[in-house]
Amino acid sequence: MQHTSFKALQITENTDKQYVRNIVQRQISDLPAGEILVKVHYSTLNYKDALSSVGNKGVTRNYPHTPGIDAAGVVVKSESDDFKVGDEVIVTSYDLGMNTSGGLAEYISVPARWVVPMPTGLSMREAMIYGTAGFTAGMCINALITNGLSPEKGKVLVTGSTGGVGILSVAILKKLGFEVTAVTGKPDAAEFLTKVGANEIVSRETLDDQSGRPMLKSLYAGVVDTVGGNILATALKSLTYGGAAAACGLVASPELHTSVFPFILRGNSLFGIDSAECPMSLRKEIWQKLAHDWKPTDLELLVKEISLEDVPTQLDIMLKGGALGKSLVILS
Repeated sequence: MQHTSFKALQITENTDKQYVRNIVQRQISDLPAGEILVKVHYSTLNYKDALSSVGNKGVTRNYPHTPGIDAAGVVVKSESDDFKVGDEVIVTSYDLGMNTSGGLAEYISVPARWVVPMPTGLSMREAMIYGTAGFTAGMCINALITNGLSPEKGKVLVTGSTGGVGILSVAILKKLGFEVTAVTGKPDAAEFLTKVGANEIVSRETLDDQSGRPMLKSLYAGVVDTVGGNILATALKSLTYGGAAAACGLVASPELHTSVFPFILRGNSLFGIDSAECPMSLRKEIWQKLAHDWKPTDLELLVKEISLEDVPTQLDIMLKGGALGKSLVILS
């Protein structure tokens, strides 16, 4: 039964230019016009949600606002021939939770072109254990494998390995038979990363080469980089012949100071990964892989359950860099 009001996280800018988080009742009639109305069963937290919650205008321009760039749920109203009432669906990326009311709420209203049918073999819960982070990890790994990466080629480096993309990259690569080296600045995360699937754990300082040398010893056949900056530059200098890096983040720095030597002397490649506007054909292909051959043996290891009421506190932990693993938000 569809209700006219629903529970949502709402970020409000007060008169002191501070951003306040509250759980409120909203009206479905207040949602943006969309062809698909979804009752959200699960969401998950991402760093973009945390930035939106503190008024980052590069993420969200106007407030009050409900963040949440991920949602999995059931269609309750459809104006599209592609979806019918009762269909289980995934909605991630595009503008969801940025300047469109997002998935940290019991309902979302979105264009049909944003909606992915739930693949067979994947539950709504599993879809949100992945979320945008898992989808992005899948895009990175897909780019590397398409470039020729295989387990026999050598080790794969994952930077920012305790973040959502990093953890899921480690788990998926392990499932696919790769030897994984995880980079982290959190020494106490070693046991968790080993359990998830890392064969080797190295400190962030190890991947922060300051020598100025254009190339380093060949160590890694592939790299999933979530941080950017000098760590990505160091990783590029450490690739084996024909190796490649997939870059999807900039938490360390958006700048990249390196040379062309790894590319022209070792035939290396650098792939830029954008999950927000990924074409639907590739989007469905990645979700199918995540639902079947790429699904880690125990996704539940990667996640902890929280309620919508727990979200404000968890966002603070994320902003302070203290998050380990993913938070699965239970909405229904």
